[in-house]
Amino acid sequence: MANETQKSKLQIWIQGTRPFSFTASMIPCVVGAMLALLFSTGPALWYLLPFIMLSSLLLHAATNLIGDYYDFIKGVDTKDSFGGSRVITDGLLEPKQVFKGGIILFAAAFLLGLPIIFARGEIILYLGIAGILGGFFYSGWPIGYKYYALGNIFVFALMGPFMVVGTYYALTGTYNPSVLYTSLPIGCLVAGILQANNLRDIKHDRDAKIKTLAGVMGSAYAKAEYLTLIIGAYIIVVGLVVFNVLSPWALLVFLSLPPAIKNMTAIRGVQVDNSAKIAMLDVQTAQLHLMFGLLLSISILISKFV
Repeated sequence: MANETQKSKLQIWIQGTRPFSFTASMIPCVVGAMLALLFSTGPALWYLLPFIMLSSLLLHAATNLIGDYYDFIKGVDTKDSFGGSRVITDGLLEPKQVFKGGIILFAAAFLLGLPIIFARGEIILYLGIAGILGGFFYSGWPIGYKYYALGNIFVFALMGPFMVVGTYYALTGTYNPSVLYTSLPIGCLVAGILQANNLRDIKHDRDAKIKTLAGVMGSAYAKAEYLTLIIGAYIIVVGLVVFNVLSPWALLVFLSLPPAIKNMTAIRGVQVDNSAKIAMLDVQTAQLHLMFGLLLSISILISKFV
């Protein structure tokens, strides 16, 4: 009986971290690692890759827990809303438990990053601190930039260029502008996940007096931004091939176009007062991000050896 209770508690905490979203932080690490394999002219410290990925995952999980806490106390997450993990709104965990859990995971992420800091020096230390601050203040007091329509910009930067370039630097100890360029479509799609969430929640966020870019822009412009982010990811890859940053193998990402088209079609005609029709759009966009990122990574791996 004790084991069943313990397992149940573990499942609740896993639910609280929103594991469906973890691909958003794992894919940038994988892409960064593949680019290290492709572009690095010196030896890479591959033993650091597990530390990079685990610390990134814990950082993401911590951000989700802190986000759940602040969304609840600000009235963003309620029993009637679609967002969040629902561990607080359904009474599975107390708000203070979730907050403390987030802080513990931030600390664990930092500890797992220590081998990378020792290997690469103070630049990684600064990047790690920036990542922790960016994750906490996404929703945390006193900044909570997601509540001031800045979430899309920071998510694009932190979970696109920041993580891809950071992974590359941690492995190789060098910087390559081609890595930055290649990170842009990943940033577009991860911002698309957030835009899908905010598009679905426009009415609820307005009622909670929370500013998101989708809410500020209005439904029509919010839909246009979602389309721009998704289409932009594919256009950027074409540009990277045309300008010889990546090989033509990168066009394998177009195999992910059918679900992309399905997602873009889903938002047609959806009104802000009937967002249940796109209740799963953020999850579906996360799945697109995963598929696109894996195809891009595979294409980079192929171009290395073909």
